[in-house]
Amino acid sequence: MKFPRNAKIFRGQLEVAPFASVFFLLTIFMVFSSLLVSSPGVQIELPELAGTETTQITLPKLDIAVNADGKIFFESQIVPTETLPERLAFAVSRFEGKAPSLVLQADKNADLETLLQICRTAVEVGVKQTVWIGRDKPFPPPAETTPAQE
Repeated sequence: MKFPRNAKIFRGQLEVAPFASVFFLLTIFMVFSSLLVSSPGVQIELPELAGTETTQITLPKLDIAVNADGKIFFESQIVPTETLPERLAFAVSRFEGKAPSLVLQADKNADLETLLQICRTAVEVGVKQTVWIGRDKPFPPPAETTPAQE
């Protein structure tokens, strides 16, 4: 069966309005999709460190975070203080004889006793290095010059 061909090459002028409306619609979708999705995580405000030396973290490593309320986060889960030694010991045993480093990210308002207990527990289960993470102080703003100084 043969169909009649009546398609012709378009020789007119393209309208800009439909393309602009689709572009703005897509822009609106992109803006609202990024604003409405909350990023997962825990709010931890790291203490500012000034004049301290940086330490190289050796691999393998384990990450522990402690927020201001004293909740301990290990392997993306809240871990009670009572079960932390078993969880740490199991994690260290997975590295098959290679002692991991512990990276401790603690909120600046976290309880120091909790942090020291985590460090003691880490040493007991075989962690070779514990590193506390902080954020560097931002550079001071440039000094303003007054006309008298110039």
